[in-house]
Amino acid sequence: MNLSLNHKVLSEVFAPQTGAMKLAKQAALVIGGILFLAIAAKIKVPMWPVPITMGTFAVLTMGAAYGARLGLATILGYMIVGALGFDVFAGSSAEKFGLSYMMGGTGGYLVGYVLAVLALGTLARAGWDRSAPKMAGAMILGNALIYVPGLIWLGMLYGWDKPILAWGLTPFLLGDALKLALAAVLLPTLWKLVARARG
Repeated sequence: MNLSLNHKVLSEVFAPQTGAMKLAKQAALVIGGILFLAIAAKIKVPMWPVPITMGTFAVLTMGAAYGARLGLATILGYMIVGALGFDVFAGSSAEKFGLSYMMGGTGGYLVGYVLAVLALGTLARAGWDRSAPKMAGAMILGNALIYVPGLIWLGMLYGWDKPILAWGLTPFLLGDALKLALAAVLLPTLWKLVARARG
């Protein structure tokens, strides 16, 4: 696939674009992105067969809006905050947090978060976030990049004789499809609003 990586991502369309103010803006975006990820991880929407958590939606949309480089800085910052023991992940609690939580069943999915941010940021740089069908394709790829290391880690941790797919994949597919549809509409809509604001 030949990608032309010369498009701006959403975080770049707002001033300032150069100098110290650009660095300040990027630092603010990283901090704001970490807070966004932490809050989204705690949101649970009632759904069958399991509640929908908004963590993956936040990771994928942040990756697309920030681009690969700034998105990577943000997701790694989020991981560091979590590793230090702050309760920023979906299932962490006072009983299990920090590295002990990250090395548990969710560890592979956290690795997938990093891969997905890089992929979504790269595809946004190629302009995929400006088209609903392409954004949907990017979200499918991003979800796959989260699930593959997540399922591999579960199998290594608990054994391949366990119902790994029933634990870590199939209950979440319906909710992921809804989040995919939301993101596929949201990012192109934001680009249309930016174009309209610029006249």
